[in-house]
Amino acid sequence: MEILLLLKVIILGMVEGLTEFVPVSSTGHMIIVDDMWLKSEKFLSKYVANTFKIVIQLGSILAVVVVFKDRFISMIGFRKSTVNYQDGKRLKLSQVITGLIPAGVLGVLFEDYIDEHLFSTTTVLISLIVGAILMICADLFSPKEPIVKTVDQISYKQALLIGLFQCLSLWPGFSRSGSTISGGVLLGLSHRAAADFTFIMAVPIMVGASMLSLMKNWQYFTLETIPFFIVGFISAFIFALVSIRFFLKLINKIKLIPFAIYRIFLVFIIYIVYF
Repeated sequence: MEILLLLKVIILGMVEGLTEFVPVSSTGHMIIVDDMWLKSEKFLSKYVANTFKIVIQLGSILAVVVVFKDRFISMIGFRKSTVNYQDGKRLKLSQVITGLIPAGVLGVLFEDYIDEHLFSTTTVLISLIVGAILMICADLFSPKEPIVKTVDQISYKQALLIGLFQCLSLWPGFSRSGSTISGGVLLGLSHRAAADFTFIMAVPIMVGASMLSLMKNWQYFTLETIPFFIVGFISAFIFALVSIRFFLKLINKIKLIPFAIYRIFLVFIIYIVYF
């Protein structure tokens, strides 16, 4: 693998890892680097490039699994968790599934429509702005004192309502974490509780979608592309691990408005690059 190509792969993995689970839209960032680098590599067809993006997304998902491994082990029931639960309550797998239902159903029903009509630079720019407005509203109009301080205190009703907010993330560029954290905060969750639930809920839905996509694209795993995929996967995993841990430590302090401002700035950058 050439040194320049290796650097490009690492940077693409870094962009995915740093932006997938924070509310700034990984789609918006990948738009910038995608046409600049990924599609410029002559040996990569459009389908190989799309497969690469699925692979590096799996690297980001693995980082979430590592960060929340004790909770996942507890929910699945393999062994007793080391997590300290408050008031004897703990987040249940059934609550996570409840949150997944709305976006899962709509995603299956409208997958073709979304792929055909919403994956464009213009629609992503609009969703970045609309998502930023939602995040600002969440910070301004949420309860001053959170009703739910930890993810273990979430009710089934709140899980379902957050799942409805997650449906907004089907619009590319809106950001899964941006929509669900905003929704959770508006429902009375602390920013950290909403973020924890967002990350935990993202794993099964993203793994499912990614594995289905990989099954459709398995023929693009060749001796020429596999090293490219492995390096991107590792890069995305490492940077996602750093990003998630850093984000979770800060989110209760900085809240969502700084990310909303960044999204608006990103819109100007994409607009300048493309229009």
